[in-house]
Amino acid sequence: MLRDTRGIKSVRIREITRAIILITGLVIPSVAAAGGLTELPREERKTYELLDPKLPTGESVFRTFKAQRAPPWKIGYASTYADNSWRASILDEFTNKIVPAFKKAGLVSEFIVTQSNLEDAVQIRQMRQMVDDGVDAIIICCSNLTALNPTIEYAYSKGVPVFSYSGYVTSPFAVNATENNMQGGFEAAKWLAEEIEGSGNVLLVSGISGFASSDSFDVGAKKALEYYPEIKIVGHVDGKWTDKVAQAEVQKFLAANPGRIDGIIVQSGAENGVINAVRQSGRDMIPIVLGGEASAACYWRRNPDFVSKSFHFWPPRSEAGFVWDVMMRTLEGQGPKIQTILRPAIPSTIEDVMAVLPADCDPNSEDWIEPKNTAWWSASAAAKYFDNPADPLSWKPAD
Repeated sequence: MLRDTRGIKSVRIREITRAIILITGLVIPSVAAAGGLTELPREERKTYELLDPKLPTGESVFRTFKAQRAPPWKIGYASTYADNSWRASILDEFTNKIVPAFKKAGLVSEFIVTQSNLEDAVQIRQMRQMVDDGVDAIIICCSNLTALNPTIEYAYSKGVPVFSYSGYVTSPFAVNATENNMQGGFEAAKWLAEEIEGSGNVLLVSGISGFASSDSFDVGAKKALEYYPEIKIVGHVDGKWTDKVAQAEVQKFLAANPGRIDGIIVQSGAENGVINAVRQSGRDMIPIVLGGEASAACYWRRNPDFVSKSFHFWPPRSEAGFVWDVMMRTLEGQGPKIQTILRPAIPSTIEDVMAVLPADCDPNSEDWIEPKNTAWWSASAAAKYFDNPADPLSWKPAD
């Protein structure tokens, strides 16, 4: 006689969820030194509860920073990669919305962009050249944890602060304005585990192995799956946060591994490629982690029972506004309290998608679904991380 085990699995999942909440939800990381994390309000410290141990959370060296020159300031953006929709959305937000507004306000004179194509040595040269050419601040993205540290210190010695977003660097001479990628991976894997009722085979699709945001996300995902002993990671490929790359890599994996796959954890920027790979493989559709791509959300819009929810892990336009806001506040002397300012993953529902995507949505769109209003980073959140908070766009230097 066959036995229906779905009820047993549901009870077991609830027990696991309670255990996860108890373990991860009640422990605030201890900080030996004064300042930094210990000064944040308790509600903000919750975002730091599941934390990559290498991520710096001490007091920022820019707490009393004053820009060497009065505005307008010259800003450098030393990007590492350009070939995906996420990076394109970031750059579009910078160049066509944020920079024009700050130029109009008389706060920015130039915005210089370089691309290093994932080469640390090239990015280092580009950053040093920016410093020597007189930029007032540098933004970097998704970079190596330690490779840039000497260059960041060089910039600091010349009075130029460096701001890392969507990933972090370990240098004490930088400010990290980033999502909590370890928490994001944990939430993604926990959701998928519950979606497949606590058992099955899972494929893990990383971003770029070796990069902080990618590795932290994977660590968080694997940590979550430790609570589900009946779930096994049976494969791991790099999707490079790019649909076409992820599609090719997942297609190759599925062709070489005909065994059962019950769900896929994928880092956002590649989920539509994963969806297409599964569809083209001839297999039945399975739960796949969604992280904001409008193309993947369009598939969900047309197939509402596909998954129960999605997430905002690193919404590109919100990320651009976040790091820019942190940078300008620092240049204006508002005093960041902590080395790393974190944002949590935000869940999203099918109703959220239906509110912004029409029924005839574009399945090949390169746009992204963004959090509502200022949910990612608001002025009220910023006020908790800076000593002298003020609207950076309307700020005026003292006479």
